[in-house]
Amino acid sequence: MRKILQSALLATLIIASGPVAMAADDAKASSTQDTATADGFHLPPFPADAHASQSAVVDGRTLKYTVTVGTLPVRDEKGDVTGQVVFTAYTIPGKDRPITFALNGGPGASSVYLNFGAIGPKRVNFGVDGDNPSDPATLHDNPGTWLGFTDLVFIDPIGTGYSRALVPDDKATKLFYSTDNDIKYLSRIVYDWLVKNGRMESRKYLVGESYGGFRGPRITEYLQTQLGVAMNGLVLLSPYLDGASSDDGDVSPLPWMLTLPSIAAAHLEREHRLTPEAMAPVIDYTRTDYATALMKGRSDPAATDAMIQKVTELTGLDPVFVKRSGGRIETQAYLREVYRAEGKLGSRYDSNVTAWDPFPYAPHQVGGDPILNGIIAPTTTAMVNFVTQTVGWKYYGRYNALSYDVNNLWHEDDDANKGSVSQLRQAVANDPGLHVLIAHGWDDLSCPFMASILVVDQMPAMGDSSRVQVKEYPGGHMFYARTSSQATLLQDVKALYGSR
Repeated sequence: MRKILQSALLATLIIASGPVAMAADDAKASSTQDTATADGFHLPPFPADAHASQSAVVDGRTLKYTVTVGTLPVRDEKGDVTGQVVFTAYTIPGKDRPITFALNGGPGASSVYLNFGAIGPKRVNFGVDGDNPSDPATLHDNPGTWLGFTDLVFIDPIGTGYSRALVPDDKATKLFYSTDNDIKYLSRIVYDWLVKNGRMESRKYLVGESYGGFRGPRITEYLQTQLGVAMNGLVLLSPYLDGASSDDGDVSPLPWMLTLPSIAAAHLEREHRLTPEAMAPVIDYTRTDYATALMKGRSDPAATDAMIQKVTELTGLDPVFVKRSGGRIETQAYLREVYRAEGKLGSRYDSNVTAWDPFPYAPHQVGGDPILNGIIAPTTTAMVNFVTQTVGWKYYGRYNALSYDVNNLWHEDDDANKGSVSQLRQAVANDPGLHVLIAHGWDDLSCPFMASILVVDQMPAMGDSSRVQVKEYPGGHMFYARTSSQATLLQDVKALYGSR
């Protein structure tokens, strides 16, 4: 979520250096005594793993499952414990049950959004217009849960949720808050959970959202080639795949090509005309005449004039605003302009979700993002109550649903802007049995769908081009917050899990 929390970052890894997860047998021992950090500060110990039996009624079927909240330690190359990762697992007894590992993004986001918003057996309302942070954070059965066909393990990276570093910030930045080591230790956490629970032979899947979508291909490829664990499928929700694609908007048409279709989609939705059929000519125009006019620039004034007229039509924006923008609609300027008459702001995660602009006369946006500001309270309250009261994992430290500290500490490696496209291609090439679903909301301006369309269009077929698919749904970054979009995603994911 640096793209979510600001911009995003990234790189690849070597097993010989950096942090590695502690052997699973050590987890219990580490949780029964005070934990000393490298600077001598003593943290209260984590409790032993806690378990609870629960049920959910989904589509007329009662799912009886066990939820486990537990920890896996992380060690450095010297064998010292440097961090502790907290996970939440949902399992149902049964032969040949697949297992799915879930990661959110940030960097700095816990997995609560996928857990209580998208695919876990319980859900709390957040992320759509009309949801208020002060609404009761009541969990209810999730009709879109994936638990009916796969066990689920939600991983909170170090510094998020309750997961914690046991070293000072400067060392934590090196070991955890950088692209390389982030991928390495999280890959090892997946490996250790499988070993600890005797699930190495299960069918295995990975789902990542946003920066978690950046992590997904890299973790998959690293597990394949370094740790000897092969994923059967990969689901990327609103992924941040190619950081460099948004660079150099003064010369390259690409940054403006990525966002125009999402702005047009939001306009169509406001007019109740958003359909795949309505979006097809928008995507075609973006790939052709729009890109050509931007590349021609001042060498073809007629093409520029036609482009500005077309962009005005597609977006529904003030013609003067579009002309002064040169047909290049900057995201934050758009989010103020489209709702300026109402005194509101749109969210970059779903531009049709709004909040009051607290500083409407400021030259630039001063208030925070409407969705980000609105999701912290309900998700934190729901998760803290669930973990400490329902499951009984009795730890009373702070829960970080979204850590700006981690995001600020994050170290941008030289490899960051290369994204995960190379690892996506390599992982698909390595395993003809691997299937990938990339899912986006039409209205998302933080990780726009057009970026993934262009990425996948450039991939070689590698035997069967349908192994990597891009799907779009009404909604934004968290499109699954809309019941109808979540239901469609569920059917698409079931098809992926059946395609082995």
